[in-house]
Amino acid sequence: MGFDFREKIRKHFLESSGIKIQMAEQHIEPIVRAANLISDTFRSGAKVLLCGNGGSAADCQHMATEFLSRLTKDFERPGLPAIALTTDTSFLTAFTNDCGFDGIFERQVEVLGKPGDTLVGISTSGSSTNVIRALKAAKKGEMKTIVLTGNSNRLNEIADVLISVPSDDTQYIQEAHLTIEHILCFLVERSLFEIQNK
Repeated sequence: MGFDFREKIRKHFLESSGIKIQMAEQHIEPIVRAANLISDTFRSGAKVLLCGNGGSAADCQHMATEFLSRLTKDFERPGLPAIALTTDTSFLTAFTNDCGFDGIFERQVEVLGKPGDTLVGISTSGSSTNVIRALKAAKKGEMKTIVLTGNSNRLNEIADVLISVPSDDTQYIQEAHLTIEHILCFLVERSLFEIQNK
């Protein structure tokens, strides 16, 4: 008897959507707070920095792109200043080779971050050392901090806004994070530019 592809597909969709339903029913407020914080950051002329590892690094690049470009073709707006700290391979490899992996985001926050900026840290486990160090550097540099994580409150003390997905499964957390990131981009650009599109 072979592996049941259909049942696995069905199970994955149902479990993933179940977590998103929990988010919709119980975790809306931190998303609203994060959208307001990012909107205020851009409104003040400051920027958003983003950091994370692996799939979360890809999320950082995706989200920064949505801010710099736009979320949908039918809503024209100016670009918004967002930088994924995961993209400069020359810096990342040089710093890791010379100084170690744990400080790769911290160093960039110290150099590129300014008071009034916001750092978005994405860590499904909530225990990524390089993300934690970056968040601490951001707080020290008078920046605001937003954390997207899984079923963890480890980063609560260094996050101005903590968005926790109620799961311990990395795949489902990442799938929920992508939805949250799209929602944040939608809310922010509408908050800033809705009037000009009417």
